Amino acid sequence: MTSDTRQHAHQLIDRMPETQLSGLVQFLETIVDPVATALRNAPIDDEPETGDEKNAVAEAKTWLQKNGGKGIPHAEAMRRLGLE
Repeated sequence: MTSDTRQHAHQLIDRMPETQLSGLVQFLETIVDPVATALRNAPIDDEPETGDEKNAVAEAKTWLQKNGGKGIPHAEAMRRLGLE
């Protein structure tokens, strides 16, 4: 975007009534960061947790307690998965 175009955009925004600015901000956020917008608008996961999921969370918490509350460093996890 040229500085003239940017300046023109700012001039148009300055002329907008306050009541329309929030809509414009939402539109611009969607353009600038569509992933954040999609996450913000995603429905809440309301599916009940399965028994397997509960067991996996409990296992992970136990593992963390046994390892000083620290996870595996990224490089180590990649090495263990053979992805380094």
